[in-house]
Amino acid sequence: MSQIVKLDPVDRKLLELLQNDAKQTTKALALKLNLSKTAVYERIRKLEKQEVIQKYTALLDRRKTNMAFVVFCHVRLTQHIKEQLTGFEEQVVQLPEVLECYHVSGDYDYMLKINVADMEAYREFMTSKLTTLSHIGSTHSVFMIEEVKSTTVLKL
Repeated sequence: MSQIVKLDPVDRKLLELLQNDAKQTTKALALKLNLSKTAVYERIRKLEKQEVIQKYTALLDRRKTNMAFVVFCHVRLTQHIKEQLTGFEEQVVQLPEVLECYHVSGDYDYMLKINVADMEAYREFMTSKLTTLSHIGSTHSVFMIEEVKSTTVLKL
């Protein structure tokens, strides 16, 4: 289990700024934080070393990349034994259409967030990939109508 890192108010503000736009220069961040460029650089490196900042990424527009069809798929396994859980997890992480996978409580064992081009592509994904994975007992799919809120920003 990872250890919680103590963040001072400047670290919190720096993380907020980076979450909103990670392409900002150290100089721009320094001006906003009223710090030197060196101090900002050192804080960022410390946060990276502590793995508070895990990576930097680009967020893409699903519509412009022909991946606008979003599906939340609930998966129930045939049994709840360790071998089936780990086997399913090892297989599902290999599917590029699956953006997120959560082991959850309730009626289903896993919840997947899947992006594909359209319903036809989802049907193909289901029949040729997802349902071929070991130990799947049943699935239940829910299709996104409209995205009301989506953020990657954690409020600290």
